[in-house]
Amino acid sequence: MVAGILMRDGRVLLCHRSADRSWYPDVWDFPGGHIEAGETPALALVRELGEELGIAAEPPSEPEFDRLVTSEFDCTLWIVTDWVGTPALSADEHDEHDELAWCSLRMLNELRLADESYATLIARALDGASP
Repeated sequence: MVAGILMRDGRVLLCHRSADRSWYPDVWDFPGGHIEAGETPALALVRELGEELGIAAEPPSEPEFDRLVTSEFDCTLWIVTDWVGTPALSADEHDEHDELAWCSLRMLNELRLADESYATLIARALDGASP
């Protein structure tokens, strides 16, 4: 799996997974998804961001930001700060996600995140983006 930590103006973009999803329902998650056969992780990220959010991003030129490995998934994460378009849920994505939000660190305490490490990851990402 791959995911992007989209950052803008001291906030990160999170997607709310629909409550009726069988896998990780009713939680806030990073945009991303599975790697298809013959696809590199970097190209999978670009494809997933296009499919989920309708934005165009270049394949990451920087090394991955982190990698989360649990008993349920193995996910490579990149920080994404440059893209074309305005992130919005595509019509096809409403089955998986039902809301998008630009979140500050303060807001994270109010959200049910897909993984307990997300708050720490987001804090690290935002800290690294500070001048």
